[in-house]
Amino acid sequence: MAEAAERGRVLAESQNLARTLVNEPANRLPPSGIAKTAQEMAAEFGLEYEALDRAAMEKLGMGSLLGVAQGSAEPPFLIVLRYRPAVASSPSHLGLVGKGVTFDTGGISIKPADGMEKMKYDMAGGAAMIGAMRAIAQLKPSIAVSAFVPCVENMPGSRAQRPGDIVTAMSGKTVEVINTDAEGRLILADAITYARRQGCTHLVDAATLTGAVVVALGHLNVGLFANNDAMRDRVLTAAKAEGERMWVMPLEDDYKEYLKSAFADIANVGGRWGGAVTAAIFLREFSEDTPWVHLDIAGTAWLDENKPHMAKGPTGLPVRTLVRLAMEWKETA
Repeated sequence: MAEAAERGRVLAESQNLARTLVNEPANRLPPSGIAKTAQEMAAEFGLEYEALDRAAMEKLGMGSLLGVAQGSAEPPFLIVLRYRPAVASSPSHLGLVGKGVTFDTGGISIKPADGMEKMKYDMAGGAAMIGAMRAIAQLKPSIAVSAFVPCVENMPGSRAQRPGDIVTAMSGKTVEVINTDAEGRLILADAITYARRQGCTHLVDAATLTGAVVVALGHLNVGLFANNDAMRDRVLTAAKAEGERMWVMPLEDDYKEYLKSAFADIANVGGRWGGAVTAAIFLREFSEDTPWVHLDIAGTAWLDENKPHMAKGPTGLPVRTLVRLAMEWKETA
């Protein structure tokens, strides 16, 4: 009983850290602020911490991420948190990638003013990864876990990325930027590539990625996309145990037709239809053959009214699912 109570305390505090980060206004928590919070948390709980700055990302060829960041006066960071077990029970290395757009104006493809103040929560995926790593550091699963949080502001400054620009991602793929408000997938693309090159054998990303997933699922279910059935089932099992509702969405190859570009390897948007699916298809191009799950939390990261189990505001999803995934990791046959 004492062990269960301790686990509950750790999870609650870690989820509340994620919620606290999401609650902060963008002027108080720019990318550098998230990096500082992650560094302090890592020092407190014994995690390895690193933050790649603009120069380091330029050296690595992260043109997709840096293209989003170039319109803001706030410098971008790619935060990396690493947990290593004393004795690993598995060769698996779980990578957690979270979208960290600290404010999203939409860039040149600017959003309507109505409701834009909520765009401080466009870093909820990144906040969830920081919260999950806080819990993982204390509960100590027997597999290696690393988190990657690309943090940027998406602003319409004089140097901002333009519709029609073509960027080269770290993977070498070229991307035609049709809509600068589809920025989350651009920063995640380079973070996913970096996670793979850091040795991650399995990946989960979480992002407030599309309004389309809210149209499809409302504010009740996370949209779950996967390129691997076993990895999909691992995440679903963990989510069900934690009461974080998720719904499996399609990821069929035919959807890639929507992302055709006459000028680059791929376009960053695919038009009006199937927007949540085409966003996931875009990310799949960068996860390649690594078992990967994408969680679109755009409809579930924030509550507009109080619920019996949660106050109005940020939810901290999917911290608990990610922690259980790591804690109950077993090798598949």
